[in-house]
Amino acid sequence: MLNPYVPRPIDMYAEVPLDPAADLTVLDEAKILAAPSDPADWPAWREQLARWRVEARARIGYDGSRYDDEPADAFVVCLTWLWDELLYDHDAGVFTVEAFVAAAERDFGGFDGVVLWHAYPNQGIDDRDQFDYYTDVPELADVVAAFRDRDVRVYLAYYPWEASEPERVGELVTSTGADGVFLDSSKEGSLEIRRVLDEVSPGLSMEGESRLPLARVHDHAMSWAQWFADSPVPGVLRAKWFERRHILHHTRRWHRSHIEELHSAWLNGSGMLVWENVFGVWVGWSERDRSVLRAMRRVQAGYRAWLQSEEWTPLAGHPGGDVPVYASRWAHEGVVLWTVVNQGDDYDGPWLVTDLPSGTGFTEVATGASLNVSTDADGRTVIGGRLPAGGIAAVVTGDASEQVGPETTASSAGDVSFPRRAAVRVPARMPPMAPAAPADDVPDGMVEVGGGRQALVVRYRVRETGLYGEAPYVDEWKPLPPRLHHTGTLHRVVTLGEFAIARTDVTNAEYAAFVQATGYRPVRAERFLAHFVDGMPPAGREDEPVSYVDLDDARAYARWVGMRLPTEDEWQVAGEAGVLERGLPVVWNLTESEHTDGRTRFYILKGGSDWCAEGSDWYFDGDVRGPEFSAKYLRSGAGLDRSPSVGFRCVVDIVASRTPSAAGHSVQNVKERRAG
Repeated sequence: MLNPYVPRPIDMYAEVPLDPAADLTVLDEAKILAAPSDPADWPAWREQLARWRVEARARIGYDGSRYDDEPADAFVVCLTWLWDELLYDHDAGVFTVEAFVAAAERDFGGFDGVVLWHAYPNQGIDDRDQFDYYTDVPELADVVAAFRDRDVRVYLAYYPWEASEPERVGELVTSTGADGVFLDSSKEGSLEIRRVLDEVSPGLSMEGESRLPLARVHDHAMSWAQWFADSPVPGVLRAKWFERRHILHHTRRWHRSHIEELHSAWLNGSGMLVWENVFGVWVGWSERDRSVLRAMRRVQAGYRAWLQSEEWTPLAGHPGGDVPVYASRWAHEGVVLWTVVNQGDDYDGPWLVTDLPSGTGFTEVATGASLNVSTDADGRTVIGGRLPAGGIAAVVTGDASEQVGPETTASSAGDVSFPRRAAVRVPARMPPMAPAAPADDVPDGMVEVGGGRQALVVRYRVRETGLYGEAPYVDEWKPLPPRLHHTGTLHRVVTLGEFAIARTDVTNAEYAAFVQATGYRPVRAERFLAHFVDGMPPAGREDEPVSYVDLDDARAYARWVGMRLPTEDEWQVAGEAGVLERGLPVVWNLTESEHTDGRTRFYILKGGSDWCAEGSDWYFDGDVRGPEFSAKYLRSGAGLDRSPSVGFRCVVDIVASRTPSAAGHSVQNVKERRAG
């Protein structure tokens, strides 16, 4: 049985045979080419790496001319939820690209690109496909343009696990002006996708997930180095060694420390994927890791040609012994750059040794650290200084001020603790009406449910979203099905007030009456009551549950009738009491359960629906569900939350000390009082 906290065999590095006659084809599918532990073996190791590269290129007839036209300098890419609260103002219904880019500059030193994640894990709530979740956002092309105006490229996500539709990919890239596509769960794009992108525009990028086959390095300028385990002595990224202009983006989505990926990227002149909100779960970066990336960014901006140079020597200039500092040497146009990492504790000593004379001039350009330059007994130049635990450095020859500007004060150290974020409940955002007062009696059509202390058992599908914001797979190495889709159990002890809940869902006719009486219009009207005809329910469907409404639409109706939405706990208690009736078609019920961690909003749906997407475990849950089942629904914008599979019902608080009334109050009477 695999231990999820250690790399799987497929994640591991590949040992490089040092026998000069060894068959090196065993390295063709490696993720990382491991370095020997003994420095005495490093020269032979480098010779084998060079031989493998020549032989592998000849073996597949490699032609790297495509890299002459396609930009391959997106060192740092952010995978972000399209409706991230840094990118979208849910209250105003507008995108905030400028604020997102400013935060990226502050925290990470900026991004070269973003992947706009859009559909999963909500897709499957109804019959919309992955393309609809882009094309139904009318200002998406403006969002892409706003990023590009700020020198940030935009990549769209494409899920090959759905029916392959390359032509629609081309149409989407054309209509949005995006810079390429990221291929989820596929390590390489199809030749058809490549053809379509080339027809749209030469130079559009195509990036797969995980290990890229050598045969496709020529037409994938970037790849996703997800869960690549490095050797104890830092090794070489196989795809980057093969094609120096290729960019890999290291990432381990559930890890709370990214220092290993950062070090590997730095020594390989490669890139990182920043992914803080993983499908609705916060997995942020520590200040130490962010500071390391900020230091890397400055050098990446000024030294791209070096980091993609053919003159690359891995594990260069090691000072010897058990010094935990390693470096790569890069040369371009007569200037040498060393990228340096400290894989040990705080260190003050030699970093590297070079045959270049001490009078050459050496400058640290990543953090502005002071260098100690001396000459050893063999006449070699020794360069070193202070380097914090996990820190990085960059040393260049010559006058660096002309190449990268004023000296920086950036740090490559800092707090290593995980920046926790609680997913907190958001107070209901109600229309400007008086708050609903507790009722003296139970309105007609509703049933009283006892409050008090309740012990609930909640079932949910874990997926990658958790339920209330907890990260399900902390520091695990790529959890796989069935663990990605298994059912979780949550025990909740809650205290409820006295309330009455509607036996049935709010209907199309009831909601139409609300709109007619109030003239209600949502902030974003896309998909609002999309099934209505000329503002009215379709003939014969008046008594069906209303759908195509989002959380704020439901709140507005509930406030109009002097009520509110049930919490997920109230809905479950009522459902388990057997007092809820389900209209036809059965639809999920919205609940007053909106949460936010400051980056992602979500709420809980209850009850299930008649609709069930088929064909993939990645789709949203369907079918009618028992009251104990909860489904996490990420809050989107531009009306995307509105679905034919989602409706709601209302509750009213009951005065505990009321005097029972034989007549009671009907829901219609409450409406009339509110309208008057």
